[in-house]
This record gives sequence, C-alpha cells and structure tokens, in this order.
Amino acid sequence: MTQPATAVYERTLEIPPAGIVADLSIPQNARGLVLFAHGSGSSRFSPRNRFVARTLQNAGLATLLMDLLTSAEEEVDQQTRHLRFDIELLSERLMQATEHAATLADTADLPVVYFGASTGAAAALVAAAAFPGRIRAVVSRGGRPDLAGPALPRVQAPTLLIVGEADEPVLRLNQEAWKQLTCPKKLEIIPGAGHLFEEPGALERVAELTVDWFQRHL
Repeated sequence: MTQPATAVYERTLEIPPAGIVADLSIPQNARGLVLFAHGSGSSRFSPRNRFVARTLQNAGLATLLMDLLTSAEEEVDQQTRHLRFDIELLSERLMQATEHAATLADTADLPVVYFGASTGAAAALVAAAAFPGRIRAVVSRGGRPDLAGPALPRVQAPTLLIVGEADEPVLRLNQEAWKQLTCPKKLEIIPGAGHLFEEPGALERVAELTVDWFQRHL
C-alpha cells in the first residue's frame, strides 16, 4: 500500500491569460506533475478527482486541479451546457496551464502527465497531441476520448482509458477511440462500476490504476 507523503505544500494559482483558477499540491520530493482536466459541469472541487489527487500525492506526485472555465463562463455553461463540450477551448486552457507550470520555480523541472475525466479526457488527449514528446502519459476516467476526433492518432503519450463496466454507452465510445490510438495504450474496465464509480472499491481501483500507469511512464 502507498505510504502517505510526509508533507504536501499547497497553494492556489491564477493561470493566464483567461485567469482560470487552479489548486497546486506538491509533496516532498515530487517525481512528476499531474494536470487534471475536468468536464461536463465538474470543477476542481470534484470529490472523485480530489480523491484520486490525494492518492497521487501520497505516491509522490504533484497535482494541479483547475477550473478550465472562468466563473463567468461557468455561469453561462450552467444554462447552455455547451462550453463543457467545447473541446478546442478546454484543450487550449489545459495547454496554457501546462505552459504556465513550466514557468513556476516549484514545477518547472517536473515531468508532466494528464488526468482527464468526462469531456476533460478529450481535452487532455488533444493537448497531449499538441505537445508530442512533452506529455509523458495520459489517463482517462469515465472519459469521452472519442471527442478528441482527429487528434487521437497523433497522441504519442502512453494512454490508459478507465471505464466502468456498467457505463455501457461510454464504454462503447472508449472502445472505438482506443482503436484509433496508435500510442502505447490500455483499456481497463472496472467490473460492475457505473459512470461515477460510486460502487464500493471502484474509485479506489481507479486511483490504483492511475498511480501505476503514471509511475510506469514517468
């Protein structure tokens, strides 16, 4: 079992140029930086992604959980629900966060990996395709990698797709996207799990698989 890190340094950032807000957590002797890309109305306060982030921190990985939309955009999206599917916008924000992390003294030297959930997974794959050789690995949790479209064959970063067995529509979409990926790849199906991985042990398994994938490729 992963032992807890002895200490985690935390601070909140504002990422230019849009001014999106992010929470940075860095354990002692961090070996990499995980950027989280949320989607479908979620935020950096997502309890599921926070759970995964804590597990990653305990494994010695820094995490950056961010809101890919500004507060004003979030208000619009609550009414229209269209910005959460604007993969071009979400991936652009993720790339801006990646570039910003490279300018910070405490993260500049850390290798970068992406963790995407829902439509954020598509944004992570598009951003990874735009940074060939720079992003070390990608993990998608209950994601919509199919929405990355023509970027899928261009992704070079080893990619892990995690889907719940009972999340049948999303599972089918992941299987189709998996076929289009030409990078090192794996599809993990969590037995009995639904879209939110609320079943006993399901989210713990997601976190375990994520830690293993990132440690293997960092």
